[in-house]
Order: sequence, then C-alpha cells, then structure tokens
Amino acid sequence: MEAALAVLSGRWTTLVLRELMHGPRSYGDLSGSLPRLSDKVLSDRLRTMVEQGLAERGETTGFPTRTTYSLTDRGLLLRPLLVELYRTGQGLLDTRGP
Repeated sequence: MEAALAVLSGRWTTLVLRELMHGPRSYGDLSGSLPRLSDKVLSDRLRTMVEQGLAERGETTGFPTRTTYSLTDRGLLLRPLLVELYRTGQGLLDTRGP
C-alpha cells in the first residue's frame, strides 16, 4: 500500500495519470486538458513519472517534433487503483449530507 500511495503523491499526479490512461498524449494535449495546472508543475509531474518508470517520453519525427508521453506497463498497473479512487470519491460525494 505504501508503494502505491508513494507513486500517487503530489498534487495533480492522479489527474495527469488519468489523462495518460486514455493513451499517448502530447505535452500540449495534456496542458490543454489540465488548464489549471502550471507548465512547471506539469513538467515536474511528467519528469517524476518517467523517473519512476510509470511513463515514457517520446518524440515524433518530422517538423516540428512533438513530445509525447505514454504510460508504461508499470504505469498501467495503477488503472484499477485510480478507478476505485474515483468510485470511492463519487460515493463520498453522493452520501454527503446537506
């Protein structure tokens, strides 16, 4: 449990992972999907995910080159956890009193 929670630490990490669960995304796509997230924090989260082996960074060929990010097999292991966190959060919101 500690290892899974350590990977998810940091504000915005779960949202960046959620976006990458949809498949490879360019940096611009990620930035557009998370408009309240600063470029510095997005870059930091992506760099950390690459260092942890959760995501990989690639560059498209051609001009201009585009940087893309995708989840590794290790990163995809987090899918059930993220789905359950979403369900639990939704349940907590649904049962909130007036």
